[in-house]
This record gives sequence, C-alpha cells and structure tokens, in this order.
Amino acid sequence: MFKGKIKQALSIVMVFCLTTFLLAGCGSDTKNTVKDDKKVNLSYVEWDTEVASTNVIAEVLRNIGYSVEITPLDNAVMWQAVSTGKSDGMVAAWLPSTHHAQYEKYGKDLVDLGPNLVGAKIGLVVPDYMTVKSIADLKTEADKKIVGIEPGAGVVAKGEEAVKAYPNLQNWKIMTSSSGAMVTALGQAIKAKKDIIITGWSPHWMFATYKLKYLEDPQGIFGGEEEIHTMVRKNLKTDKPDAYKVLDQFKWSVNDIESVMLDISKGMKPQEAAKKWIAAHPDQVAEWTKGIKK
Repeated sequence: MFKGKIKQALSIVMVFCLTTFLLAGCGSDTKNTVKDDKKVNLSYVEWDTEVASTNVIAEVLRNIGYSVEITPLDNAVMWQAVSTGKSDGMVAAWLPSTHHAQYEKYGKDLVDLGPNLVGAKIGLVVPDYMTVKSIADLKTEADKKIVGIEPGAGVVAKGEEAVKAYPNLQNWKIMTSSSGAMVTALGQAIKAKKDIIITGWSPHWMFATYKLKYLEDPQGIFGGEEEIHTMVRKNLKTDKPDAYKVLDQFKWSVNDIESVMLDISKGMKPQEAAKKWIAAHPDQVAEWTKGIKK
C-alpha cells in the first residue's frame, strides 16, 4: 500500500512537471516569435559603398524598434543567403551589369524592391596624371597589372572579361586583393606619382579624395550606368511588414552615400557615420519610415 502511494505521488509529480514543461515551452515559443519579428539580419559585402548604405539603413531600422544584425559576406554568398532566407535582405545589388550573373542565378528566389541609388558606375580607373585615355590604348602601364578587389566581385569579373576581350591586354594580369588593400595601393601610387590601374566604382570616397578618371571602354565590357538595388527574401513583407516598408522606401543619392563613405574613410566608425548622416537628414529619413507607427 505504501509503495502504491509512492508510485501514485511520483505519477502526479511527473504529470505536473510535464504539464509545466509544455506550458513553459509554449510560452517560450510565443515569446521567441514576437522577439524574432523584431529581428532583422542584413547581409553586405565589405565594399565602401555597401558598408555605408547597410549601416545607415540598419540604424534607421533600429530607430523604429528593430534589433538589427549586419553580416559581411562574400558577394555570391550574400546573394545566396538572401535567396535561401538565411538573411532578410541586402541593399547591395549592382544591376544590370555588375551582378548580372548573381541575379540570373538567384533572382527568381528574391524580391527586387528596385533601385535605392541610381548613377553608379564601374570600370578601370587611373589617376588623372596618367596620359592614357582608353582601355584599348593600354600598352605596358603599371607593369601590365590591374589592382583588383576581392575574387568573385562583379567589377573584378568584368575586369577579367576585359583582359580576355581586348587584344592589347592578352598578357595583363588582375591582382585580386580587397577593397581596402586596393585603396591603400592607389594612395601609395598617387603619392609617388606612379602608374596604377584599378578596378574602380562610383560612388566611392576615393573620387572626392583623389583626381581620378575612368578609362574609356569602347567594347562596353563594363556596361553603362548602374543602379544599386534592394533585395529581400520572400515573405519578408508578411513576416516583418515595417522592416519591408523601410527597405522598400529607402532611396538616396550619390552625394548622400559619398558623404557617409568619406567620414568612414577619415576614421569614423561606420555606425557613428550612419548616425551622423541620419541626424542631418531627418526629412529624408521620414520618407523612408512613412506609414510606420512608432
């Protein structure tokens, strides 16, 4: 009889514990769902343009109550992350030329919110003291080397395409590095007034710091004017409507982004540069957050 009572008591305790566990689990799931609704993960590549734009839009989202994580990734991985839903979005899609291959591969699994910036450009860039004007006129400048950024970057891919397409570049090489290393090499070459050719793009703070020029591209390898688009994962509009709305309404100019990039290039932390720009442009930010109840 005593054993029976112990067995009965243990059964009651087990039922109570199981019930408590299940209820706690349900409560936890509900809490996490609400919390996850206020989390946003943005991906970007560590190019000066994307560091600036991603930090600005992240700070705007934080100001309306989101917890925002920004994740630097390789260009192709960035596209893949958004297309598979591992990332909520990115503001770094250069179209129609630079990221054409990535758009062809992942575009069907993304939502294209259109351009957040127009008037962008890529190409081969040199200091203006170099006399060469066209890619077709290059001979032995810069020891037949072009300083690139990260392997897999769209502008590097176009540079490699140019080396194959232009007969005068058949023995030239693109030396891949990083955007930071490329800019450092550019600064050093200009200081010594030496030849240097880089895979460049604008907007970029280097155009406000140095006198540079794009080489003419008679074969049109690098394309014409580019736009930087915002891409988000499918279902973001349903899952996080306010974040979707801000990303959809995000639009700014070359002057805007270059001012943020210039502050960062002078040593300001990206988040602080973003906060500075936001504080100076309340009307513009209000357009991005229009229709959102704070």
